[in-house]
Amino acid sequence: MTSRPTDDWRAWMAETAREVAAGTLDPECADSADLYPESLLRATDTALESFEVEVRALREPCDGAVLAAVERVVLELNAVDGDAGHGGAGFCTEEREQLCAYIDRTLVASGVDVDALAARQGIDPSAITDRWRDW
Repeated sequence: MTSRPTDDWRAWMAETAREVAAGTLDPECADSADLYPESLLRATDTALESFEVEVRALREPCDGAVLAAVERVVLELNAVDGDAGHGGAGFCTEEREQLCAYIDRTLVASGVDVDALAARQGIDPSAITDRWRDW
């Protein structure tokens, strides 16, 4: 299984906390708790875990089944990003790119040829999430 973007976000927060504790980073510059509140991390993990399970269950997947799985995770992530319960935190450019790359890697790890799928759909492989994505 490919590592989730939330793993990287948590690692970054831990490193930031270590730097603050060591005195090498001014606490004023350590806004990681605001950037990645636990509610955002948990909700994102839940969406990604559902996607992983769904994609692993696909046997000889047709384009429709793969795209349906992508649509579901993207719509779930739209809801996570738009949830005011995260204190205004959401997905910025870097997080968006990481989430899209994660979706692609998860598909590839499950045997989906993303380039061929995109070609059959007449889209760029990097745009596989675009028709549903708000974030």
